[in-house]
Amino acid sequence: MAWLKRNWLIILTHFGALLPLARLIWNFFHDQLTANPIQYITFQTGKSALVLLILALACTPLNTVFGFRQVVGLRKSLGLYAFLYATLHFLTFVGLDYGFDPSLLKEAIFKKRYALVGFAAFLALLPLAITSTRGWMRRLGRDWKRLHRLIYLAALLAVIHFVWLVKSDIREPLAYGAVVVILLALRFKSLRKTLVNVRERFAGRRRGYDRVAVPEDRY
Repeated sequence: MAWLKRNWLIILTHFGALLPLARLIWNFFHDQLTANPIQYITFQTGKSALVLLILALACTPLNTVFGFRQVVGLRKSLGLYAFLYATLHFLTFVGLDYGFDPSLLKEAIFKKRYALVGFAAFLALLPLAITSTRGWMRRLGRDWKRLHRLIYLAALLAVIHFVWLVKSDIREPLAYGAVVVILLALRFKSLRKTLVNVRERFAGRRRGYDRVAVPEDRY
C-alpha cells in the first residue's frame, strides 16, 4: 500500500499513456476502426503523440512556476510515449498508406507540405529518444540539455503538421498550438520569475491566514 501511495502518479501516467494504444488494439480485433481504418489509425496515433509531447513539455513549468515537483520524474516517460505514438503514426503513413514504396513516399513527403513538416517533427524527436538514457546524459554533459531543446521545435512542427493536415476546421490544432506557445513563453526568465513571485506571495498569504488564531466561542 505504501508503494502504491508513493508511485500512484507514475502508474497513472503509464496507464493513461497506454490507453489510446489499448483502444486501438481493441477496435482492431472488434472491427471498429471505422470505414477508413488507415485514416483512423493515423489520426489517433498522431493526436496521442501530440498530447503526450505537450504533457512532457508541461512538466518543467509545473515544477518551476507552480511548485509541482512530483511531475519532474514523468518527463522522460511522457516523452518516450510521445515518440512511440509518433513512430506508429509514421509507420502507418509509410507502411499502411504507401506500402513502403520509395517513389510514392518521395513524392508524398516532398509534394505535400503537411507530410514534410510531420517528417521533420519525427526526425527532431528521434535523437531525443535515442539519447534519453543516463549513459547518453553522461556522455553529452551540458550538450544533452541543448540537444533536448529540440522538443520545442518538434512540438511546433507537430502543431503545424496538424493544422495543414485538417485544412478546414483548424480550431483544435490551434488550441494545441496556443498551449505550446504558452509553454515556450514560460521559458523566458522574466515571465517565469514574475509567476513564481506571484505564487510565493499567494502562498505567504495563505500561511498567514493559517496562523491567525480562531477566537474561542464562549457562548
